Amino acid sequence: MTDESKYIDYATVRNALENARERRGELSYEQEMALNHAMWAASTMRASVETDSKVFASLLGKLMAIEKLAAAPDIAAKIAEIIPVENYSVKAILASKRIPMDDAEIDEIVTIVRQEVDYEG
Repeated sequence: MTDESKYIDYATVRNALENARERRGELSYEQEMALNHAMWAASTMRASVETDSKVFASLLGKLMAIEKLAAAPDIAAKIAEIIPVENYSVKAILASKRIPMDDAEIDEIVTIVRQEVDYEG
């Protein structure tokens, strides 16, 4: 990943916009809408797992160690943000870029995600 391409999670966006609101006293309409979306996306209401910046960074690092995801860092970042805990969810994300992976590779991704977020379901 180059310095120009840095992937961040919704929790980071939420925190940055909340900090901007505190400093400025208000946000523009667009910033308020972005904040509302980031608050929802980083909460348990979206995926039953709350997004945490440290977990995102750790998960992204582990996913980037997988050869096929290292070639597609945007997909690795999407997986780290969405936190898919089922194979079909990973397959849907991979399909967006037509990244071919066999079931064993997808199982590995799901296992990494579940371990990182302490998913017991």
